[in-house]
Amino acid sequence: MKSLNCNGRLLSLEIPMVMGILNVTPDSFYDGGKYTHVEDALEKARGMIEDGATIIDIGGMSSRPGAEIIDPEEEASRVIPVIQGLKGTNSEAIVSIDTVHGQVAQKAIDAGASMINDISGGSIDQEIWKVAKENNVPYILMHMQGKPNTMQDNPQYSNVALDILKYLRDKVFQLRNLGLKDIVIDPGFGFGKTVEQNFELLKKLSSFKILDCPMLVGISRKSMIYKLLDVDGKTL
Repeated sequence: MKSLNCNGRLLSLEIPMVMGILNVTPDSFYDGGKYTHVEDALEKARGMIEDGATIIDIGGMSSRPGAEIIDPEEEASRVIPVIQGLKGTNSEAIVSIDTVHGQVAQKAIDAGASMINDISGGSIDQEIWKVAKENNVPYILMHMQGKPNTMQDNPQYSNVALDILKYLRDKVFQLRNLGLKDIVIDPGFGFGKTVEQNFELLKKLSSFKILDCPMLVGISRKSMIYKLLDVDGKTL
């Protein structure tokens, strides 16, 4: 039975878990600006835990299409007080830090985070791999074509599922060689994919079992849903 070691707490993966997404940014695509104040963010986090979320993923940099990579210091100033506040009131909370920067990941772990969620797969700052290894925390490896500011500029694949599978396979191999034990793969729905490519990827999702890694799938409020339904994404 697979499990994730989160600072000594084993999370069983026998059944699916829910990750609650908490964006403490002024410009996220869905809830930008709602949770920039620490108390508002903590109230939201506690609500998600009450609603059944096992993991709270806290991010201080928007990864919406067109977003720019921000300074690590600014990013850290947004997320660290929230992590400290959540762990201070709920020491059992499992916190994931959503960042592409190694120094932000380290500060978040020092504050109480026990998982790293890296949308760049180490392509922006490979120091983040070293942080994951040295702190022995689970590392979420996501696929993204390009960077947030360019990823939706006509994404191209020979075979979307196979191309992403190869990308994740090669990265997993590198991470294993570095000594990382708990690796979670994320095919990156909406990150450098068209609506059609997203659904092709969803159809072939079972093929990723060959990597023998737990999988994170994030499709909540993604454009692949609301564009298909022809509704405004913020109404979902």
